[in-house]
Amino acid sequence: MEDVVLRGPLVADGTGAPAYQADVGIKDGRISSIGSGISATRSIDADGLVLAPGFIDMHSHSDLRVLAEPDHLAKVSQGVTTEVLGQDGLSYAPVNDEVLATLRGQLAGWNDDPPGFDWNWRSVGEYLDRLDRGIAVNAAYLVPQGTLRMLVVGWDDRTPTESEMDTMRSVLAQSLAEGAVGMSSGLTYTPGMYADTSELVQLCEVVGRHNGFYSPHHRSYGAGALEAYAEMVDVSKRSGCALHLAHATMNFPVNKGKAPELLELLDDAIANGADISLDTYPYLPGATYLSALLPSWATEGGPDSALARLSDVDTRERIREEIEEIGSDGCHGVPVDWDSIEINGVRDERNAHLVGSSVLRSAARLGRTPAELYFDVLVDERMGTSCLMHVGHEENVQAIMKHPAHTGGSDGLLVGDRPHPRAWGTFPRYFARYVRELGVLSLEECVEHLTGRAAKRLRLTDRGLVREGYAADLVLFDPSTIADTATFDQPRQQAAGIPYVFCNGVTVIDDGTATGSLPGHSLRSRP
Repeated sequence: MEDVVLRGPLVADGTGAPAYQADVGIKDGRISSIGSGISATRSIDADGLVLAPGFIDMHSHSDLRVLAEPDHLAKVSQGVTTEVLGQDGLSYAPVNDEVLATLRGQLAGWNDDPPGFDWNWRSVGEYLDRLDRGIAVNAAYLVPQGTLRMLVVGWDDRTPTESEMDTMRSVLAQSLAEGAVGMSSGLTYTPGMYADTSELVQLCEVVGRHNGFYSPHHRSYGAGALEAYAEMVDVSKRSGCALHLAHATMNFPVNKGKAPELLELLDDAIANGADISLDTYPYLPGATYLSALLPSWATEGGPDSALARLSDVDTRERIREEIEEIGSDGCHGVPVDWDSIEINGVRDERNAHLVGSSVLRSAARLGRTPAELYFDVLVDERMGTSCLMHVGHEENVQAIMKHPAHTGGSDGLLVGDRPHPRAWGTFPRYFARYVRELGVLSLEECVEHLTGRAAKRLRLTDRGLVREGYAADLVLFDPSTIADTATFDQPRQQAAGIPYVFCNGVTVIDDGTATGSLPGHSLRSRP
């Protein structure tokens, strides 16, 4: 007898094939039977619902929240059962004490720095062991190249010595052997952006030998975006490493309508044998920490050095000129439009009045220049402020999500006063807006993008499909009512139309309510 049987759902199995109706049994954490007449201890009436594999978030920033708040309602409530952590070249392993202390401050705008939190790991393996103590979803981890460079080279903008390069390759290889599934980069973030193409190729050669993949946030999503994508394709080709392009968008006014040029670049590479995939989120604004707009030279040496520069009048003016008139590398080579930069999270309550307003509007209200306000906030907050960037284009979003290499990623930050709603709404939004409302994808296509295709990239041989013997990572949703309810004003809202979610056969959402169960664990790479 099975533990649970789901009676009569329409099964979208993750392959993109037409959905079919069947009963599905679960036993001992696995999909034990698909058919009819299944006996089970518990029966769930799923008539009128769609059964799909649990959604896979290919770009998540839950590195700390999944530990600090392990019930992880933001993700399980939207049907996510697996997340990929360690993104954008910056996360918390592998580290030493000094690097960890720096990262805790640098990444506070992404992940907070929870008081009393137990930072009891330093290596990737130890971090994965910490996940295995109990979390609500499964999690895979990418070695963050910026963190790796920080650990070995430091914060200097220079080429690594031969000895340092050997050490980075060795630490990377050890981290992959401990279970990381690949490597990420944040090539608009310091110190990862200091790596040249040759350095990335050498590191990706190690990743390729371990059958991992490279997931870069490349050097520009604005001016020079196509050249930046081309560099990543070149890195993949020269290293022999599979490539997964993180939040593969074409943003800022300079790239309006240019998605077909990106897709042509990728199609040509794939036709010539490249192994390429990508992820996107179904929203127009992006999100990051506010200090990311700074030019790279202004942050060389780490946060303390950056704050010292921001306290110098002449240096401030040099930075202002680069951000506002030239376009800094941190702002993707595009002169900043202060009205597109919205502060959405602060650490100091004295700055709470800035949340929800653009830098331009807040500056006008306070009788200050936007640059002056921007610099003062960074100093007040010790660089721990987050922001939204209203820079996307709907036609680009739709064109890219239709590509056969596409998967879904929330890129969601879970902290701050008003985090981007994608942290709570990405996966239901795909179905509500782009399947039901606009018909950009069929239901079966959308399920495949968010499940089977992502599992293939992660080399998960027993997840991502509704098949007998596979792990029972499953989501039941109502195709007529599934919807994101999270908004920019009220971002922490549970999705509608998702009554049941199973992770490893255990209900984490039961009749629309979180159970608090913690059946998830790390998904480690296999040799």
